[in-house]
This record gives sequence, C-alpha cells and structure tokens, in this order.
Amino acid sequence: MLKNLTLRVLPQVAYDAENLRRHVADTLGVRPADLRDVRIRRRSIDARQRTVFVNLTIDAYIGEAAPALDFPRIAYPDVAAAPRAIVVGAGPGGLFAALRLIEEGVCPIVLERGKDVRERRRDIARISREHLVDPESNYSFGEGGAGAYSDGKLYTRSKKRGNVEKILRVFCQHGASTDILCDAHPHIGTDRLPRIIENMRRQILACGGEVHFQTRVEALLMQGDRVCGVRSADGREWQGPVILATGHSARDVYRYLHAAGVEIEGKGIAVGVRLEHPSALIDCIQYHSRNGRGRWLPAAEYSFVTQVQGRGVYSFCMCPGGTVVPAATAPGQVVVNGMSASSRGGAWSNSGMVVETRPEDLTGELADFLREALCDDDYARAYADILADRDHPLAMMAFQESLERATWTQGGRRQTAPAQRMADFVNRRLSADLPRSSYSPGLIASPLHFWLPRFIATRLAEGFKVFGRNSHGFLTNEALLIAAETRTSAPVRILRESDSLQHVRLRDLYPCGEGAGYAGGIVSAAIDGERCAEALAAALRG
Repeated sequence: MLKNLTLRVLPQVAYDAENLRRHVADTLGVRPADLRDVRIRRRSIDARQRTVFVNLTIDAYIGEAAPALDFPRIAYPDVAAAPRAIVVGAGPGGLFAALRLIEEGVCPIVLERGKDVRERRRDIARISREHLVDPESNYSFGEGGAGAYSDGKLYTRSKKRGNVEKILRVFCQHGASTDILCDAHPHIGTDRLPRIIENMRRQILACGGEVHFQTRVEALLMQGDRVCGVRSADGREWQGPVILATGHSARDVYRYLHAAGVEIEGKGIAVGVRLEHPSALIDCIQYHSRNGRGRWLPAAEYSFVTQVQGRGVYSFCMCPGGTVVPAATAPGQVVVNGMSASSRGGAWSNSGMVVETRPEDLTGELADFLREALCDDDYARAYADILADRDHPLAMMAFQESLERATWTQGGRRQTAPAQRMADFVNRRLSADLPRSSYSPGLIASPLHFWLPRFIATRLAEGFKVFGRNSHGFLTNEALLIAAETRTSAPVRILRESDSLQHVRLRDLYPCGEGAGYAGGIVSAAIDGERCAEALAAALRG
C-alpha cells in the first residue's frame, strides 16, 4: 500500500534513513518492519527560525516494495540522414538544443570554439599556475560553457518558460544523481558535471550528429535576409539553419554581428565583487547556531537583495563550501567567479555581490572611468565609436571590459586579484593584511573603495550595511571582497521574434540562451535551447 505524506522534521530525522523510517512508521501508526520503503519526493530546508526544520514530501510503501526508481527516458533516434542544423556553442543552451533537435528528427552539427571538457582543465590550471589566459580555452569557452566548472546550480525562477522537470530528467538520464529531482535547490557540482557533459556529447554522436571542437565561428553565411550557414576561422563552411548559443562572453561575436548590421541592442548588467566568508561562519549565521551546520545539515546558502539609490544590490551565484576562480577570457583582464564541488565541503563560501547597471547610467563618472580604463592604443581604436556614444549597442560591453582591465591593472597586470576586507571596504579603510582565501592565483591588498567607480562602490557599501543588519555577523572583516565580478549576464541582446524565436530580420537564425540575452543560468539556458530547437524543427517541417 502506498501512502503519501508531507512532513516537517528535524535535520537528524530528514538526513538519516533509519531515523526517517522510524518517524514515518510512527506517523502512520504501523510497525517499522511493515514499512518496506520510504522515498523522498521533495526536500527543502526552512531555516527562518532558530530551530531549523526540513520539509519533506514522501512516498511510504507499507507491506510492499517500492517500484524501481525511474523517470520517463527519452529515446533519441538516429538522425544521420536527417536534415541538418548548425548549433554554435556547446554550453547548456547549445547541448540541450542539439539533443532536442535529435528528438525532433534533425541532425545537429555542434561547433565549439574551445576544447572538450577534459582538455579544458589543463588550460584552466595554467591560469592559476602561470597566470596565462588562453582566449579560446578557459572557464567560459569550451565544452559545457561557463556552467561546466561552476557549482552546477539547477535552481531557476524561469518556470513559465518551459519544462524544468524535463531538463532535470535529461541530466539524470546522462548520469546526474536523481537527488536533483527532489531537492528544492538542486545542484550537481563541478566534480560531477564534466562526466555528464561528456555523456551528452556521446549521445549526440551516437545518433549521427557531429561535434567539432576548436572551431571558432567567425561569420554567418547569408543569402539576402536568410542565414544559410556559418564559416569558421579556418575557412570551413557548414550549411543549414543556425542556433547561435555562444554564451555571454563571446565579445568577438557581438562585434561581428554589429559590424555585419545584425540587429542587437545593449542591455543592463550587474557588476561588483565576489564576497568570500569562512563557510563555518555562514553556517552559524544562517542556521542560528554556534555549532553551525552540525552533523546533519548541508553547507548553508544565503540570498540577499536590496535597493540603494534606485538600483538593485544583490547576491548572485552563491557557492556554499566553494572556491573563487579566475574567469577571464582574454589577457589583460581579471574576472572572478565561484564554483563548488558536489559535497560543498570547502572551507569558504562565496557569492557575487553586484550592483544593477543600466545603459543610461553610462554618463559622467562611469563614462570617465570607461575612457580611462580603455585609453591605450589598441582599445582606444577598437572602442572609439563606443566611447563617443553611450547609446551604442556595445557600450555596456565596453564598460564591462573597462572594469576588468582596471582590475587587471590594480592586480599587478597578472591574474592576481585586488582584494579588501569587507568591513574595511564599508568604512573606507585600507586592509593592512588579508585573510586566507580559496582564490589560487593570489590576492593583493587594494583599496577597492577608492578605485572602483563610485556608482558601484557606494551602493555596495550601503547594501552590505543592510545585509549586516538583517544577518548579524555577516558584515565582518573575516570576509573578503575580491574584484571584479562582471560576467553575471550578457551585455547585449540579439533581437528575435517572440513567437518564431528567429532573429527579427534574418530568417533561419535563432539567437539562443545567455549569450543572446534570453536566459540566466544552466536551466534557463537549457530551456531556451530546447525552445529554439523546437522552433527550428517546426520551421523545417513547415
């Protein structure tokens, strides 16, 4: 007999199988021996009060064993002889677009500028060890995109855009733990995600699709107002409709599109710093206990948001028990991001702390900052027209890069990152020394309050005061600000129609995912990839 239960229990019950079995048996009034199986369908932590509870939705099987845990699996057909479509980029948007194309009976040709997910590791290691950034293989470029070496966070608020449950099932079908189907804030972990991405690639190849690495697309092939294929940097050409899923850091793609007259527009971004605390401190704060998470609870998460002088200040991409990593995509930049392994067992917890910035803000002080940071000859020539026009579609991208170059200069023109203690930043004091950090290329003490744009620094400081009042102990000199967090989203939107998802003018071009300005995270990018694939397949059939 199957019984469905909703329970609110202590962590030592929720996270211990035997304790949970006894609790469920008591609740149902049956002997523990008669309770054959207990299966968790939904799990979330409620840490709003001093006593932490875990909310569970459970299937209890009395007198009978639970059926084998399964979920609807997709049967991917052989599409080797099917019509072909080009997918540019092998991040979440591109990979899920390719898999959905196969479901729809279309053969995907995936072109990825970087290396496969395993080979990327060597180039990523060189960033920390030798301070060398390969512009084609780094934390953003390569198989799996920026999400491959992140926390693998799968929580999204974009539930109206598509089937989140299906995205999670596809991950499980390719090797992810089925825990992601029940956790309120599911994540995979950077130690497990590469294997899942490899399995997705193998699935594409087994069905007759193609995946080409170290193949940077540099141009669209056009016939009038129709895109009929792409050309790579080495001169090869591929024919077919195009899903453009290049990610939010492909600045050369944005420059090419603008120069080619493809309609794009600038959009708001959020920039700031990566904030790192000892994970034990965050556990104590969030779980309201001197003992922190204790034996049963996972590493604590947090989420903060406030308004300061008309702009949002908020935490972004929180990584419990994680590390801060160098995420630049070209020499002459310092960019930081966060990631964590599946266990989230590291000594530090970090998150982006960012300020909303809009195109109309690029006046006065921000415009001066942009000009000064991009004043050397190469950048002055590349951005000459942008520096003169704040309404330029690439103006926000130029500001984003100006902040990264200023950070690189402050960090000693290496991947060493400028950093400051949190309370010192708020009180506008120099940090005489810095605490230990997970950021492996190294830190240099720097007065972030002095050289960051006032537009950003003053709002961050006021936001930290609010967060410190809301969570006692959060605003502390034990925490560290590391500059600069800039790649929260794309600074450009590639305009597309809302119904067909094709570009507003060019037929057979489907701007997709984070890089096109229509997603913000692994799951929302995957959903958008599936939607673009469905629209492309429907157009082929039509």
